[in-house]
Amino acid sequence: MRKYGSLIAVLLLCACGPRGGKTAAPAPAVRDFPQAEVPAMYTDAMDRVMWATGHFWDRFTDTSAVYACDSVTVNGVPVDAVESQMGMFATLLEQLPLDEGGKAVARLYDRVEAFERKFPETNVFEELCRLTKRYLYDPNSPVRNEDLYLSFVEKLGQSDLIDNGYRMGYEWDARMCRLNRVGTQAADFSFTDIRGRVRTLYGVKAEYTVLIFGNPGCNACQEIMHAMASTPEIASLIDEGRLQVVDIYIDQEIEDWKAHIPEYPAAWINGYDHNYAIRTDLLYNVRGIPSIYLLDKDKTVLMKDAVQEKVLTALMNL
Repeated sequence: MRKYGSLIAVLLLCACGPRGGKTAAPAPAVRDFPQAEVPAMYTDAMDRVMWATGHFWDRFTDTSAVYACDSVTVNGVPVDAVESQMGMFATLLEQLPLDEGGKAVARLYDRVEAFERKFPETNVFEELCRLTKRYLYDPNSPVRNEDLYLSFVEKLGQSDLIDNGYRMGYEWDARMCRLNRVGTQAADFSFTDIRGRVRTLYGVKAEYTVLIFGNPGCNACQEIMHAMASTPEIASLIDEGRLQVVDIYIDQEIEDWKAHIPEYPAAWINGYDHNYAIRTDLLYNVRGIPSIYLLDKDKTVLMKDAVQEKVLTALMNL
């Protein structure tokens, strides 16, 4: 999935039906996904990935023709094949600088909106919006990235193609995606630690801080505890004082949380949100547990709601 090579597209003429007096030539009901072919002039690997992501959906959303669209196909391509391509697109985005990835996602939106305006009876707009959200915003997606999804959902929240009720939902998602973006300073908050002391995030001094919103009862939280404790490179960073791990419980069953205190690594800073401000004041967009952030010494966000494996890799590379 991480490999990328230029693929030659074969364009088929297959219509959902005559539109605007034009009759399409007979063609098979299903076609392969029309791949974009990176021009030979792009020889640098990063330049090729940048071009590929920027033009990934061009042939699929070409408005010069329209193809079969029903419950199992999207513009002539099987639904599962389109989803597979969305997975490849999201994976390629991970290789780009954030601003370039955002441009590619914004271009995707512009392409599907233009297609919807010309062919409103098709399912292209609906399916691409669904898949973009599933891969870039679903808390269970291994390639989720709120900063990238923001480039898409901002446009959805402003589009006249969306009914008012749904538009408000997209505006809310965009607002949540803007919280604690990569490159900005994380929101500060106070918490009570396991000794009963009131502390603040910014009061934690270290070259790097891993901020975890977790719950001791969840398996994924146990996994990150074990992984960090059993990785020598990360353990050394903590022992040297370069890295602090701050694990915050944000729910209300405080007594249950206290019962699990012995399970936490002694070197970690563990506490709970005594004001319940992280959720109620919308300081962070915690959509799933654990939600992991990597911060620098100034509490600038380096990684936001990141997948565990990516955080561990980043820490081992420090």
